[in-house]
Amino acid sequence: MPAREPFPRAVLDVLGAAADRPVFEHGTRVVTGSELLDLVARIASGLRANGVGPGDGLALRQGVNPEAFATILAGHVVGARVVGVRPGLTEAQVQHLLGLDIKLVVRDDDIPFGEATEPRCDGRPDDFARLIHTSGSTGAPKACAQTYASMTNAWAAHPDAWPPAIRELASRLQRYLVFGSLSSQVMFEYAVLTLTAGGTIVVADNPADAITRLRATARVITVPGLAKLVASQRRSPADLSSLRALLVSGSPLTTERHREALEVLGPVLFHGYGQTETGMISMARPSDPPGTVGKPPVDVEIRDGELFVRTPGQAGAYWANPDESAEVFVDGWVRTRDLGHFDDDGYLHLTGRARDVVIVNANLHYIGPIEHVIAEHPDVAEAYVVAVPDDETGEAVHAFVVPRADRVPELEELQKLVTERLGAACAPVQVTAIAEPPVAPSGKPDKRQLTA
Repeated sequence: MPAREPFPRAVLDVLGAAADRPVFEHGTRVVTGSELLDLVARIASGLRANGVGPGDGLALRQGVNPEAFATILAGHVVGARVVGVRPGLTEAQVQHLLGLDIKLVVRDDDIPFGEATEPRCDGRPDDFARLIHTSGSTGAPKACAQTYASMTNAWAAHPDAWPPAIRELASRLQRYLVFGSLSSQVMFEYAVLTLTAGGTIVVADNPADAITRLRATARVITVPGLAKLVASQRRSPADLSSLRALLVSGSPLTTERHREALEVLGPVLFHGYGQTETGMISMARPSDPPGTVGKPPVDVEIRDGELFVRTPGQAGAYWANPDESAEVFVDGWVRTRDLGHFDDDGYLHLTGRARDVVIVNANLHYIGPIEHVIAEHPDVAEAYVVAVPDDETGEAVHAFVVPRADRVPELEELQKLVTERLGAACAPVQVTAIAEPPVAPSGKPDKRQLTA
C-alpha cells in the first residue's frame, strides 16, 4: 500500500469530492466544498509568499468562520507548526504563545491571500504540525506537540479507520455546530469528521439555542452544559427534534446524570473520553451502559490503577518541556494520570484523577500555580487548593489558607490576585481559613480530607 500523503491531504480530497455540496454555513453564507478548497489554496499560496514553510511557527488569532477553518488547513498544507490562540487567555499568556518561535501571526482582518494553485502538502513526518494547549494556569501554557505523521495517522478523515462508535456518530453529523474556538482539538476533529461523513459545519455564534434555531443534528457539550439542558427540557421543553448526537466531553458523567440525560433527551448521548495528549481514547454510544465511556478501540493498560494509552494520533511531547514530556510520554505510551478500571464486559469506567488539577468549563488547570499565587498574598502563610463540584462550570477552585496573623484575606482579594495572574477560571469561589492542613501518613498535606 502506498504511503499516505501527509495531513491535510485526506481533508483536501474530501473537499474536492464535495464539489458543490454545502460544507460550511455561517449565518446566511453557505460555502461549498469547492469554495472552501479554493480558500485553502489561496491562503496556502499567501503563506508561502510570506515565507512560511515546513517547520515554521504560525500563530492564528481568528474567530469561528470558514476563513479561519481554511487557514488552519492552509497552515498544514505548507508544513507549518500551527498554534491556535484561543479566547479567554490573559495578555501575558497570549504574549507567551506569540513568542514560541512564531514566524507569522494571522488575524481575521489580515489573512494572506495569494493565487489559487493545486495545494501541495509539504508537511514533513517528524516535524511538529500543531501545538494544542491544555491549560493556561501556569502563566506559560503547556503545549502538546503533535507531528505530521501523527496527524496523518489520525482517524477522523479516514472512514476505513473509524471505530464502531465513531462510525455510528458519523451517521448523525448532518449539521454539526461549531463555536468558541476552532483551535479546540475536539471542535476541529469533529468538524473534520463531519466533512468526511458528508455533513455541514454550522457556525453557532450563540450556542445556547442553536439546536432549535439552526436545526442542528450534533454539537459538543460539557457536563455542566448537559445538566442545564436536561433541567431546561424538564422545565420548559424546546424543540430538539433535529438533534441526533450530543458529544459530551471535558469531564466524566456520573451514572445518575448519564441515565437521566438519556431518559430526558433520548438516545443521543455520545460520552467521549480523551485528552489533548491523545485525542479520543474511548466513546460510549447511546446504547452503552450509563456511567461508562464505552469500549476503547485503542491500546489501554492499567498500571497501579492508572491508565496508559496508545492512540494513532497522539502527541509526542510537550513543546520545550523535556521534564514533563519524560513523565507523560513513556516508551510510546501516554500516561493519562487518570484512574479507571474495566468491568467484566470490557467497558471502561473512570474513577478519578491521579493528577492535581481542576477542570473548569472543560479546560484543565493545574492546582500548583494557583496555590503559589494565593500564597503570595501578604496575609497568607500557606495555601491549599482543591477542586469542588460546581453546577455552572463542572468544577471550581476552593482555597484553604493558613493566615499569617489573625486576618483572613477577603475572597474578593484572592479572586482579583489570581484572575490578574492566571485568569478568571482559576480564581477561587470560596476561601476557608484553617490553623493547619490535615496530614496524611506520608507526612504530606492530605487534600482528600480538605475536600471531604
